[in-house]
Amino acid sequence: MTTPITRVEQATSNSSLWDRASTWVSENKAVAYTIAGTVVVITAGGVVYYLSDSQKKSVAAAEKKKSKKERRKEKKEKEEAAAQGKPAGASADGIKLQDEEAAIGSKEPKPATVEPADELPEINESTIDSFSKEDRNNYAGKLKAAGNQAYGSKDYNKAIDLYGKAILCKPDPVYYSNRAACYNVLSEWDKVVEDTSAAIAMDSEYVKALNRRAHAYEHLAKYSEALLDYTASCIIDGFKNEQSAQSVERLLKKVAEKKGKAILEAKGKKLPSATFVSNYLQSFRPRPPPAGLEESAELDENTGKGQLQRGLTAMSNKTSAGYEEASRRFKQAIMLGGLDEHEAFALNMRATFLYLEGDVEDALKDLTNAIEKQPSLSQAYIKRASMQLELGSKEQAAADFDLAMEQNKDDPDIYYHRAQLHFILGEWVNAAKDYQKSIDLDGDFIYSHIQLGVTQYKMGSITSSMATFRRTIKKFDKVPDVYNYYGELLLDQQKYQEAIDKFEMAIDMERQAHPTNMNVLPLINKALALFQWKQDFKSAEELCEKALVLDPECDIAVATMAQLLLQQGKVTQALEYFEKAAELSRTEGEIVNALSYAEATRTQLEVAEKYPQLQARLQQMGAGGLGGPQMR
Repeated sequence: MTTPITRVEQATSNSSLWDRASTWVSENKAVAYTIAGTVVVITAGGVVYYLSDSQKKSVAAAEKKKSKKERRKEKKEKEEAAAQGKPAGASADGIKLQDEEAAIGSKEPKPATVEPADELPEINESTIDSFSKEDRNNYAGKLKAAGNQAYGSKDYNKAIDLYGKAILCKPDPVYYSNRAACYNVLSEWDKVVEDTSAAIAMDSEYVKALNRRAHAYEHLAKYSEALLDYTASCIIDGFKNEQSAQSVERLLKKVAEKKGKAILEAKGKKLPSATFVSNYLQSFRPRPPPAGLEESAELDENTGKGQLQRGLTAMSNKTSAGYEEASRRFKQAIMLGGLDEHEAFALNMRATFLYLEGDVEDALKDLTNAIEKQPSLSQAYIKRASMQLELGSKEQAAADFDLAMEQNKDDPDIYYHRAQLHFILGEWVNAAKDYQKSIDLDGDFIYSHIQLGVTQYKMGSITSSMATFRRTIKKFDKVPDVYNYYGELLLDQQKYQEAIDKFEMAIDMERQAHPTNMNVLPLINKALALFQWKQDFKSAEELCEKALVLDPECDIAVATMAQLLLQQGKVTQALEYFEKAAELSRTEGEIVNALSYAEATRTQLEVAEKYPQLQARLQQMGAGGLGGPQMR
């Protein structure tokens, strides 16, 4: 059974769209695009390739056809290679030097008897025209055989000279590729690129030359070029070469990381979309402002307390402009000082917005400072715990929850957020206990009920989950969130009409309650439901466009549009949305994941442009394979 990831979980677990997408991929085998019948999936770890059933059968059949002698030979090669610490039949660049086999698409005579090089006539640019075509072909074969022998003896400079003479006699992609293998051993990467490019110009589907050039490009830090070559190579051989497929995965990550650092440096610290900020803030129970900071209090704007008060007012607007103003005023409050008993609270608020801007390091410092000034401020422990978890420190996160308990064991927010920690770690029983404890302490916080229902669903207790949601709807019948999240569970069960009904109820309630800054998530969920149920791209796109009008920086809406466009083969437009999603991401890890989608899409475009014959093959085999991805 697959289960959805709710938006509450997304915000309060500090996940982004890309974390959610990665979970969805692992559960549903979603695809970014299909190449030669192979599903290409972008996950947080890179790219995963899944063969279609027909490919698996053809690979299995090919294995069965091998003779016992061939299998024994392969086994011996693997054992020898393992002893030497390299792939079977590999050269220095991991690619077997081509000897008896001809270049793809060309025909070459059987290898000639190896003759000593000094017994061959002098061959150079001035003498070559004196030989007949037949002689040149004959000498070329002998020179190649001598070159292979020199290569095997690790006399690479001699091999280079012999292959060069063979090329003079008969320009052939094999000779260029073999000479490139020599340059590879000598780490002369520019020359590897030059020779493999010559080979590929003669035979655009020469897999070994493509792999050798990609290997050289990677050493030259030309990662995009290497990615393109490895991808073309994989398409040609149907992703049967595991080493090449792994290289695509590695290069996608390298390209994304290189571009991600540049994006992060250029964008600076910036708040995410209003939708994301609202979801994060509402994961804490609403509380009145500390005494003395109420809106009715007449505080001088030029004081720290006055700035703190106005920051709280701006935050209550729940718009991008309001959140940006709140962040600015909280920072100004700390700078002006004079906060007295409100200093810890001000540090807590500044830390909240620093974290949302992606500045986790400074946010942690503020929270620690706030705790030192006011140890009873349990919310500071909770926020610090969630940040520790994001940084991968489960132990420190758990310790902070324990410290919070020591200060106020009856704070329901502590149990709610500790439940989130258990939820993220897949500890469903403990999560359910903490959600229930949060409800027992304060039953008026809707998200404890919602997350309890989702946790029960994760545990496989669908009946209990549905009952929890029905009770929650009865208790919070005017709150759109409960209908939206209930709709997600119905959608996961493929109860499409019921799910859409719930999303529409949430949309109507949002419009009535917040006509100018409504939560756009029900719109996006309805778009996904229409796509899954009826493949209604037009309506799905229109809903995403409405969401982006209301919240132009909603990363979920941007990524959903990208996937919808990719489904329809609108690759260029999809690429634009994937790149925008990267720009909207908060942290380097999120940016890299978003860019992995973008680079996979960009490579598909480049393959189509540079190798049109491969694009045609891709489309033909993809149509007969697994088809398009199933979006969730």
